[in-house]
Amino acid sequence: MSMIGWILIGILLVVLLIVAAILFNFIGLWIKAMITGAAVSILNLVAMRLRGIPPSLIVNTRITAVRSGLSISTAQLESHFLAGGNIEHVVRALVAADRAGIPLTFNRACAIDLATIGTGKSVYEAVRTSVNPKVIDCPFQAGGPTYIAGVAKDGITVKVKARVTVRTNLERFVGGATEETIVARVGEGIVTTIGMANTYKEVLEHPDRISKIVLQKGLDSGTAFEILSIDIAEVIIGDNVGAKLQAEQAEADKRVAQAKAEVRRAAAVALEQEMKARVEEMKAKVVEAESQIPMAIAEAFKKGYLGVMDYYRLRNIQADTQMRTSIATEGSSSAGLP
Repeated sequence: MSMIGWILIGILLVVLLIVAAILFNFIGLWIKAMITGAAVSILNLVAMRLRGIPPSLIVNTRITAVRSGLSISTAQLESHFLAGGNIEHVVRALVAADRAGIPLTFNRACAIDLATIGTGKSVYEAVRTSVNPKVIDCPFQAGGPTYIAGVAKDGITVKVKARVTVRTNLERFVGGATEETIVARVGEGIVTTIGMANTYKEVLEHPDRISKIVLQKGLDSGTAFEILSIDIAEVIIGDNVGAKLQAEQAEADKRVAQAKAEVRRAAAVALEQEMKARVEEMKAKVVEAESQIPMAIAEAFKKGYLGVMDYYRLRNIQADTQMRTSIATEGSSSAGLP
């Protein structure tokens, strides 16, 4: 046999070995898919491996779908896997939705699955919550306030703890607001309802009124959930906020009045000092005027307007006036007058 013949035989043996290896790796999956009615060709299995897709995952997931009565092709599963989705969760969610009679398409399930990546949730959980509603504590207990506090019109604080029963709305799950929005809206509705009550006694007598009023507000619009019920779990009476506010307002008014009185007192003291200054100014003017009298008398002598006898009479009058003043001063002192 020539060299070319031996080469051809070697090539044929290598091809046979490759085919045998392929058959050995995929024959089990191929037989399993054939038996369960979810047939997948050997070439398709090889193509999956070449594209970096685990064939066993695709085949087993498709078998689950087909045995559950769902028509899902391997191409759809491969596309969602390459997009980064979890095909197992998608198929489980579709099976659960089909059993519960909930309309859910494969594309919709894939969209929900991709939207929940990194959130700790899954499309299967969304479907399960749609079938079996869950209860959300309002407010959340983890590290936050334990009660929602509102103030009635009489100033009494009412603390409420509520439980909200919701189920997933699959039509709004993608792009809808999360549980935190539900809790925030319910809390706002509870505070508003308590504030509408005339007294805290009305809240204690009819706690179900809170649930009815809050439910009428349509708080689940734009969210990924549908609120089924709001149940008031606990009601506690808190502090009298109105009385505290009135006391603080009275204290503030008192301080304002004291400040205004201090301003008036300072103004009065300033006015008093100003009057004293003016009195001293007037006294200075009087002294200044009195100092001009001797000069005027001397001028009168020079011009002949005043004689010697007139001057003596003036001096007598001044002496008499001083004497009378002295006597009056002594009499007042002896009588104890100021």
